[in-house]
This record gives sequence, C-alpha cells and structure tokens, in this order.
Amino acid sequence: MQNVGDVNSNDSPYNPSSLLNADGILNTDPVVPPPVAPHPKEARHGMRSFVFSVLLVLVVAILFRMFVAAPYLVEGASMEHTFQTFDYLIVDRLSYRLGSPSRGDVVVFHFPLDTKRTFIKRIIGLPGDTVTLDGKTVTITNTAHPEGFPLDEPYIAEELSAQSHMTVTVKSEEYFVLGDNRKESADSRYWGALPASNIVGRAFVRLYPLKHINLLPGAYNYNETSSL
Repeated sequence: MQNVGDVNSNDSPYNPSSLLNADGILNTDPVVPPPVAPHPKEARHGMRSFVFSVLLVLVVAILFRMFVAAPYLVEGASMEHTFQTFDYLIVDRLSYRLGSPSRGDVVVFHFPLDTKRTFIKRIIGLPGDTVTLDGKTVTITNTAHPEGFPLDEPYIAEELSAQSHMTVTVKSEEYFVLGDNRKESADSRYWGALPASNIVGRAFVRLYPLKHINLLPGAYNYNETSSL
C-alpha cells in the first residue's frame, strides 16, 4: 500500500525492487539528484539585486553621516577636563537644521580660518549678546538681561582657568565660543565669533571611554539671573 508522502517524482507505484542495485543488494544510500545550475538570467538578476542592495546601504550610510549624525574623535587639551584626547563622540547634525544652538551646548565646527580643520568648543555668547570677559568671570548682557548676569562655569577646573579682558557684541548668525581649558584653547578670544554656517553639530553621545558613556556630554544649562 502506498503511504502518504512517499510518492516519487513520476507518481509511479512504489516498487521495492527499486531499492536493489544491479547485484541484488539493498541500496540504503539516499538518491541525491544532481545540482541544477541556475539559469543565466536568474544568476544575473541575483547579482544585480546584490549590487543594488550594497549600493543602497552605502547611500543610506553616506546620507545619514552627512545630514543626521557623524563620528568624531577628540584630539587636544582645549576642552579638558570635560573631554580628553581619544574621546569618541557622535555628533548630531540634524538638530541645528531644525532649531538654533543654545548657550552651554558643546559644538563641533569647521575652524573659520582653516575650514579643513575641525574644532570642538562651548557656546558662550548667542546672537545679540554682549560678552564681557573680566579676569576669570564671563558676563552676558542682552535685551532680556540689560544689567547682565555672570556665567556659573563649574566645568572649568581652577588650574585650567585664565585671566581674560575683552568685551564683544555677537552679531546675527554668529556665536561666541570658548574652550573649557581657558589656558590652552584657541577660541573666539583670538579669532573672533563663529559663523553659524561653520557649525557641524552638537556633541550628542560619548561612546568612549566606556565609563563615560552619556548623552549630550558636556552640555550645561545656565541659571540666567541678572546681577544686582
């Protein structure tokens, strides 16, 4: 009797003699059909699909890096102790396309005097602010605070602070940026305000060192209280 699932390719009745070889010995090895080579058109179609998939992944990766986020490696002492050399950051390139930088943001930008170089600094002065550096104190004066308010800067280590004396009014579409290591930072004190168009994005994630992984590393919200 024919069992369910035992029908062969030509639907012929089960024949026990088909299990015997030419010498009448039971053949226990399964019959494996020879491999069938893919049709040339199918092979070409498969190759095109593979190439298309690879190109699509590359395009998405490039667009993501150009417009959404990109990795950067910190080098130099200008932002110590907030950042150290070899800190690995993911920079958010999208947020500033949708809104403006805030005071206290840590930003990556193309150096205005040599756009092939990339710097990382902290935004201190916004468009319309008057920034006054008096010794180790930074004071911000603007329409909301005509009497001015001093910045509380706990991210600056005492041994890395420095004496500076200058007053700058920040123009539209510009930002006044400083490094957290005021002794070692080449920033707006020396080369002027940063054009908004030079900003790549803000530091969004620190991935290395592992013990310092965090979101918005170094960002600080100031208590903008007018001095009396």
